[in-house]
Amino acid sequence: MADGALELKLVHIGERFVVVDKPAGLLSVPGRGEDKADCVVARVLDLFPEATGPMVVHRLDMDTSGLLVVALDRGAQRHLSVQFQDRKVEKTYIALVDGIVEEETGLIDLPLRVDWPNRPMQIVCLDEGKPAQTEYRVMLRETDRTRLELTPITGRTHQLRVHCADERGLGRAILGDPLYARGPVRDDHPRLMLHAAKLSIRPPGAKRVMDFESPAPF
Repeated sequence: MADGALELKLVHIGERFVVVDKPAGLLSVPGRGEDKADCVVARVLDLFPEATGPMVVHRLDMDTSGLLVVALDRGAQRHLSVQFQDRKVEKTYIALVDGIVEEETGLIDLPLRVDWPNRPMQIVCLDEGKPAQTEYRVMLRETDRTRLELTPITGRTHQLRVHCADERGLGRAILGDPLYARGPVRDDHPRLMLHAAKLSIRPPGAKRVMDFESPAPF
């Protein structure tokens, strides 16, 4: 059953795909057990019962809000998934991190792998990690936090969260992060302060790229 407090907004309705604005706290795909059945894909299927699977194109962490693409037919899913796999999709996130980031812009290049004893957490591993790169730009510095624009070049699990938190990256955890932040940085915020704000994709059969935006709710 859908949680009324976690409203799913439709940003774009196309013939073969939709773009939604996912709230923080809602799964992208079903988890294990009936209590984790409510998710973006299930809700889209309720709205578009004629849709055929697979519908999943990419995912956002449950704690992350923002733009998510869902296919409505198998061909569209294949076409859109390839764009993500080939890194032809432009994605931009907004994040609030703890403390002040001094450099205006930069590139974080730290390979990641799963932290097996603490799954689903990820860790930096220079020897066995998969390549992971994130560009960042400072948007605003406040007294004790920094608003960043994050552009992932790769799409590893928890990439932005680890690249921000790890001392070899920014050393500045995303505020409200239940996994990688510590103490009040985690506990003093009602949610993870990370939002997928911009997305550019080429629709199936189209020549032009479409741009979508969602203002950060924080």
